[in-house]
Amino acid sequence: MERTIFHIDVNSAFLSWSAIEKLKSEDSIDLRKIPSIIGGNQANRHGIVLAKSIPAKAYQIETGEPISNAIKKCPNLIIEAPNHQLYKDYSTRLMQLLYTFNPDIEQASIDECYMDFTSLLHQYPSAINAAEIIKDTVFEKLGFTVNIGISTNKLLAKMASDFKKPNLVHTLYPEEIPAKLWPLPVKELYMVGKSTLTTLQKLEIQTIGDLAESNVTLLSSHLKSHGRLIWEYANGIDETPVNTQSAELKGIGNSTTLPKDIETYQEVKPILLNLAEKVGKRLRDRKQSACMISVEIKYNTFISVSHQMQLTVPVNTNQDIYQKSCILFNELWDGIPIRLLGIRTSKLVSESEPTQLNLFEINSNSQKNKNLDKALDEIRTRYGKNSIIRGSQL
Repeated sequence: MERTIFHIDVNSAFLSWSAIEKLKSEDSIDLRKIPSIIGGNQANRHGIVLAKSIPAKAYQIETGEPISNAIKKCPNLIIEAPNHQLYKDYSTRLMQLLYTFNPDIEQASIDECYMDFTSLLHQYPSAINAAEIIKDTVFEKLGFTVNIGISTNKLLAKMASDFKKPNLVHTLYPEEIPAKLWPLPVKELYMVGKSTLTTLQKLEIQTIGDLAESNVTLLSSHLKSHGRLIWEYANGIDETPVNTQSAELKGIGNSTTLPKDIETYQEVKPILLNLAEKVGKRLRDRKQSACMISVEIKYNTFISVSHQMQLTVPVNTNQDIYQKSCILFNELWDGIPIRLLGIRTSKLVSESEPTQLNLFEINSNSQKNKNLDKALDEIRTRYGKNSIIRGSQL
């Protein structure tokens, strides 16, 4: 059966949620209807634009740019300071409401999620009808608008939700790709960041259609595995499942917000190693091994991306987690300065559970790594976590 996937995205989430709260306090100004942004404060003009209204967009104000630049573009711009606890509360309310329609939800960020609607589609006249009901219910119950994209996979559903806004439902089925997706500038494709865009422009690739028709071997030679990934995305290929919230709770992970943005792989490696050791220790403490590893990156533009790897042999050693995290990072990173790094494991099994070894996964150092981790765990438990440190982390 062909899947039906929804991508539900709040329109200008931070700004919409702040606007609703201001209207509740009898403020007559609706931030959504005037040139306004969320970020920093109007007094010191510091910080960056976290969200913008549609009227502000008309002034070419962009998310992630310095507030001082935004004010130059629109001197009468209204600036509202962010309220992150408020945003968490609204996000929770949204997910709870969506859960009443369908529990098969994967929350991708504070203001967006994927919903696998395949098993429920027979209850509605069409997928569009179901999405319209969800969209209208969100507005009636919570007071803000969402866009919903519909397709057969997560990638196309996400691209569809980014079409014309606000408060709309769009489809992007495989047969609609040539008309709806390929004419768009290549920078609009998910996972095409500034660094990748520069490379594609050098290859004279201007539209998503150009990318879809490019030689994948040539792309791989310039962009490694990321080249094949974005070529697949340009052709609408994505088999990623919707990981429900209940499955997400069965994982173990760790992340760190960096004291300064990092820009080189050499800076990243010790951080990944440190995260891998923390995640590995937590897995071993719970006598668990992981069948899936994912790496999360938050750029200094506040855009978050992640990439995951399914494992044929469960792992819980520091070295295994670190090596696979490095592979995932290299496939995911777009060269943009990094604000946050994270490693997460999921699909956990008991470490004592027998597994079918794969000839290509067998590592002669596997037992040595387990013994090393055991020794490190014992020393740190007895003398403190900083009692023994790898030389590479000094």
